[in-house]
Amino acid sequence: MRADLHLHTVYSDGAYPPAEIAARAGAAGLELISMTDHDSLEGMQEKRAAAAAAGLAFIAGWEVSSYAGAAKVHVLGYGCKPNVAYAAFLEKRREGALLRAEEMIEKANGVFGLSLTLDDAEKFHLKKSAPLHTMHVVGAYAARLGRRKGELYVEYFSAGKPCYSDKMRPTPFDAIGIIHATGGVACVAHPGRIPLAFESREKLLDELVAHGLDGIEYTHSDHTEEERAYFRAYGEAHGLLLTGGSDFHAEGMRGRVIGQPPFCPDERLLEAFARLRESE
Repeated sequence: MRADLHLHTVYSDGAYPPAEIAARAGAAGLELISMTDHDSLEGMQEKRAAAAAAGLAFIAGWEVSSYAGAAKVHVLGYGCKPNVAYAAFLEKRREGALLRAEEMIEKANGVFGLSLTLDDAEKFHLKKSAPLHTMHVVGAYAARLGRRKGELYVEYFSAGKPCYSDKMRPTPFDAIGIIHATGGVACVAHPGRIPLAFESREKLLDELVAHGLDGIEYTHSDHTEEERAYFRAYGEAHGLLLTGGSDFHAEGMRGRVIGQPPFCPDERLLEAFARLRESE
């Protein structure tokens, strides 16, 4: 079974609605997908229906944008269901997103000599029920400056850059906690992209495993063959579920393509997903 368990839609920083993502996944020959938007489970009914219409199996998913200090450590959650804990977490993420956006806008206006406002960022925030995302702010500045969003983010809005904000960022331990509180399994996303030295990254992964991490995304568009082999071996050695996905956001973005690199879930992962679906 070919799968892509890391896809983004307009419910966060993706370019396309769930129906188009599902159609593209079907055209790519996939059989199982998860749409894993940042920091919320919003739009899950629409996503599930889009997958069904395309003849695809579906597992609910999201990607919690967490940080260990200044290091981005995203955590994917599968099989989660909204509940009281989720509602409280979502409200905190919405509040934090607005505070971060205001700080980023203040810094960016100083850097670029502009006078953009939160309203300018909101024009790029198509699904208001989900938290405002950093890339919505970046989109506003990219449009005004005639720059590519990805390049502008890396140069000015990523960690350590002049327009970055770290206000109210959850830790990866918080992410594992809320994923478990919503009945799902927690899998560290793209570990090869964690911006830490090898020893520090290994120590953090070990700490996450001790904290209850369930899985690891060993296959990802940005991982080399060597990294895929390494993270697969790490996952196997620690009894983790092995996941994979493209992290697709938009056509042409970072060369990512739905369903690439190829990923076929093993029986253990499929059995875990089957158990999660039984509780829906």
